[in-house]
Amino acid sequence: MESLLSVRGLTKSFKGNQVLCGIGFDVIPGEVLCILGPNGAGKSTTINILTATLAADKGEIRFGGKPITDNLRAYKQQLGIVPQDIALYEELSAERNLRFFASLYGLRGSRLDAAVEEALAFAELVDRRHDQVKTFSGGMKRRLNIACAIAHHPTLVIMDEPTVGIDPQRRNHILESILRLRDGGTTVIYTTHYMEEVGAISSRIIVLDHGAIIAEGTKESLKESIASERHCLVEVDVPETTSDDTTVLRSVRESLFSVDGVKSVSIEGATIDVTSVAGIENVDGIVSAIVGQGLPIKNMTSVPVSLEMVFLKLTGRKLRD
Repeated sequence: MESLLSVRGLTKSFKGNQVLCGIGFDVIPGEVLCILGPNGAGKSTTINILTATLAADKGEIRFGGKPITDNLRAYKQQLGIVPQDIALYEELSAERNLRFFASLYGLRGSRLDAAVEEALAFAELVDRRHDQVKTFSGGMKRRLNIACAIAHHPTLVIMDEPTVGIDPQRRNHILESILRLRDGGTTVIYTTHYMEEVGAISSRIIVLDHGAIIAEGTKESLKESIASERHCLVEVDVPETTSDDTTVLRSVRESLFSVDGVKSVSIEGATIDVTSVAGIENVDGIVSAIVGQGLPIKNMTSVPVSLEMVFLKLTGRKLRD
């Protein structure tokens, strides 16, 4: 399928520090592309360049096959931008905010009226249309912020961590609204610090680290990339005086590495995470290694491969580090 957005060789440096190292990717019409990366990976810089609020040092962005620099105004007319920080006028009502932002894209008269009504319904704020935004909850503001970005029916919506600071229930409402946008044919680029959001809405995932793309694919294909491993979580009964640095836990780690198939061992509190080569049956050996060091086992669980594991494997860090 022909790309809606094509990015090639994006490079950006700040004060001699290279933030983007020639990244390139395509965005397919109608997909939700999630961009993941730890802090400092280059996500915000990428988003700022895609929204044309920041110029790249090198590289090219094509929209619909044409360089966006050929007609930047037309490109921006096709964008909906949902920033991480809520961008609304607190003293104005929900309806007046929508009218203002939609009018910036040239909507007037009956087209503007229809767009406002549709956006209010999309955000489920019809009954609060005349209320000042300052009276809204955080979740309502987030929904209105998204509604302001999509009222003009953009082809591409770019969302930079739009669910920051809201509770899980309201976050689910926003995720459902993103899926409605996708189902309506809108293409979405989405960054987040919540791995469960990626699992819920992504069509495809790009993982950024140190300004470079280190992995790309669907959530299923990324999980398959580490399917050669098996994770086992073991909860042990550790005396209160025992810490990660004590002799007994160091001995447990050393003992586990002697078990056939064990690749890595991490210990956090009373939980031991053992990574083994898939297909090697070594549960008995793991149990013996731990019990043999005098630590009773309280619980033992085999953990299926998750996106969090993939991210940790690729970057060495958790997403929220």
